[in-house]
Amino acid sequence: MNQYYVYILSSKHKNIYVGVTNDLQRRVYEHKHKLYNGYTKKYNVDRLVYYESFGDITQAINRETQLKGWLRKKKDLLIEAMNPNWKDLSEEWLKP
Repeated sequence: MNQYYVYILSSKHKNIYVGVTNDLQRRVYEHKHKLYNGYTKKYNVDRLVYYESFGDITQAINRETQLKGWLRKKKDLLIEAMNPNWKDLSEEWLKP
């Protein structure tokens, strides 16, 4: 069964980015290493602060679209419900 993820990244200044992927670890690695030009590279948005998983790509894309449409305050509350301190949830993946 395939897994798809909707995720939210943050910078240390709490700029946020909402995305969708089928490989969360790879995608976070790409953001952390600034492999692509764009918003996350420009604003150093590379901390995984929230994610959800789905078994269906359509559900994941619909959820991404929904979150992108939310006001910032609502996104902050969603993050803080799962991750009150905005800790980088990918920190453990990157340890040698």
